[in-house]
Amino acid sequence: MIKISLCMIVKNEEAVICRCLDSVKDLVDEINIVDTGSTDRTKEIIKQYTDRIFDFAWIDDFAAARN
Repeated sequence: MIKISLCMIVKNEEAVICRCLDSVKDLVDEINIVDTGSTDRTKEIIKQYTDRIFDFAWIDDFAAARN
């Protein structure tokens, strides 16, 4: 069976991340988050949905964060 993964690059999204993840949590098999240096509660909120949170130091390059 095909599995569907959600992969997101985020930073300081505490105001919207809950609504975003609520909208997809029942549609995907896994949630993967790359956090590029959040200083708000973004990571704390994400932990309610997944433990697959990866820290990535932002180097002004979306391709690097994506890969």
